[in-house]
Amino acid sequence: MAQFTTLEDSVRTLVHDGDSVALEGFSHLVPFAAGHEIMRQNRRDLTLIRLSIDLIYDQMIGIGCARKLVFSWAGNPGIGLLPRFRDAVENGWPVPLDLEEHSHAGLAAAFSAGASRLPFGTLRGYLDTDLAGKNPGVAAVACPFTGEKLAAVRAVNPDVTIIHAQQADKRGNVLLWGVTGVQKEAVLAAKRVIVTVEEIRDKLEPVTGGVLLHESLITAVAHVPDGARPSYAQGYYTRDNKFYREWDSIGRDRARFIEWMDACLNKSGLLMKS
Repeated sequence: MAQFTTLEDSVRTLVHDGDSVALEGFSHLVPFAAGHEIMRQNRRDLTLIRLSIDLIYDQMIGIGCARKLVFSWAGNPGIGLLPRFRDAVENGWPVPLDLEEHSHAGLAAAFSAGASRLPFGTLRGYLDTDLAGKNPGVAAVACPFTGEKLAAVRAVNPDVTIIHAQQADKRGNVLLWGVTGVQKEAVLAAKRVIVTVEEIRDKLEPVTGGVLLHESLITAVAHVPDGARPSYAQGYYTRDNKFYREWDSIGRDRARFIEWMDACLNKSGLLMKS
C-alpha cells in the first residue's frame, strides 16, 4: 500500500542529491508543486528526465538543481526557447548542463523499455538523423528476423518518478485521465514513485480514457490541490496561458528570474545571486 504523506516529507525522504528524476506530464498534469518543493529543499546534481522540457525544468535548471538533462524537446509551448535552459547551455549559468537529446519516439521507447525491465527499446528512427552520432544511448541493431537496420535506445529507469494526477483512493490507487503522455511508463520504470493528487476519494470511478495505477506501484501519495498549476488538470482547472506568455520575459533576465523564484518558493536566500 502506498504511503500517504506530505509533499515536503516525500521529497525529503525519496529525492536525493545526484538522483535521476523524471517529472512527467505532457503539457497536462505537469507536477509544478513537486518541482518547486525539490527546489525549496535545495536538491543538487540531479539528472532531470522529461520528454518535453517546459517551464518547470527551466526553473529547476535556473535554480541550479540539474547537472544533466535527458529530453526530447525544449521550449515554452507557443512562445519560444526556454531562457534558463539556454543560459545554462550557452554560458554554464548557474552551472554547466550536460545534454542527452532524443526524439519523442526514442525517449518514449526508452521509458517503455525501462517499464518492461528490458535493457533497450527499438524503433525505426534516429539513423537518418545526427542524433545517433551524438547520443551514446543510441546504437544501430539488426533485426534477427528480417535483417532490417533499427535503432536501439538505452532504457530509462529513473531513481524517482514524480507525476501529478486527478485522484487517488484511500489505499493509494491513482487515477489520471486526459493527455497522459508517458506517465504510466515513467511510473513503471522508476525505483521510487511520488504522486501528487488533486483529490483523495473513498472510491475511484471509471473515467473514459483513464489510466489506473495500482497502489503497489506507488511509494508515496501527497494531497496537493492545484499541484499542476500553471499547467492544467482536466476536470479541475484550465491552463494559465497568460503565465506561460509572461515567463519568457521573467526567465530572460537573471535578476528578475531570481527575484521571481525567491518569491515563489518563499524562502529568502535560497537562490544564488547573479
